Amino acid sequence: MTAGTGTDTGAGTGSGTGTPTRRAAPARAPRPRSALRRRRVTATAAIALVALVVGLVALGLGDYPLSPLEVLRALGGADGPASTIVLGWRLPRVLAALVFGAALGASGAVFQSLTRNPLGSPDVIGFSTGAYTGAIVVIVSGATSTVGTAAGALVGGLGTALVVYLLAWRGGVQGLRLIIVGIGVTAVLHSVNSWLLLRAQAEVALTASFWGAGTLALVSWSELVPAAALLALLGVAVAVLSRPLRQLELGDDAARSHGLRTEPARLALVVVGVALTAVVTASTGPIVFVALAAPQLARRVVRSAGVPLGAAALAGALLLLVADVVAQHVTTSPVPVGLVTLVIGGAYLVSLLVGESRRSS
Repeated sequence: MTAGTGTDTGAGTGSGTGTPTRRAAPARAPRPRSALRRRRVTATAAIALVALVVGLVALGLGDYPLSPLEVLRALGGADGPASTIVLGWRLPRVLAALVFGAALGASGAVFQSLTRNPLGSPDVIGFSTGAYTGAIVVIVSGATSTVGTAAGALVGGLGTALVVYLLAWRGGVQGLRLIIVGIGVTAVLHSVNSWLLLRAQAEVALTASFWGAGTLALVSWSELVPAAALLALLGVAVAVLSRPLRQLELGDDAARSHGLRTEPARLALVVVGVALTAVVTASTGPIVFVALAAPQLARRVVRSAGVPLGAAALAGALLLLVADVVAQHVTTSPVPVGLVTLVIGGAYLVSLLVGESRRSS
């Protein structure tokens, strides 16, 4: 009778030996996908909410300060001077910061996913500089229309992408090679830009230099509406290409095993990513480092293994809006927003390089 006892006790026994054995600790159950998805949605919504709050605050700042209630009334269509100030003067700039920042964040997410490297950004790879080169050529030639500048920036960005892509091609394009080639092309383009400005007339060079600092001060409804419409179409293209992008993140061999034609998909993503940056550059001038920092900020907030496209776009919108508020109201006098993002992004780039060197050592 005693042999059958103790086999179901909490201590447990060995099989047929009577020697008690320690039970192994139960393995921690993996977090269900629904919980992960809910956390990502919550974090993404939090970024969007913060951007909305900062936008409402920005609409009330200026020489004629407005309370949040007055801003909401003006947005609701109430008559009065507040309506003119909010809808006519401040709203285009705030919306431009949100729309253009989202485009830069999405572009940075595309390239960082393609290269699988946090340094993979249109700023670092040279596509932003190429778009600036194309715009300078148009401005120096005397065609100063918005359409001409936009076309020059788009052609310059896509041309730079083609050159970098061909120089990085070795039976395919690898992320690190693309970044290294892009850095070299960027250095060459900086020299070309300086030469173009030195050869231009003084007033033309001054205009191009001010525009080249990256500013939202010149954006009005007439520039914002067509740019936003084009960026919306490019956003749809990014959404369509998001599935091939996720497959490319797994590596070319895994992507091919799923039936993906890797190089056409990669080239399509490069074109869309460059177009996002070129449209922003044509409207505001080159605004650097937003595309570099926004995807990594979003990845840390969302706690995602990869770079989340939607959260990166929202993080870019928030970053550019905050930078523009600092450029207008925190500095001693208003400065181009590109100078603020340059300072913030430079500090971020140094910290990123230091962190990468520590992990590799």
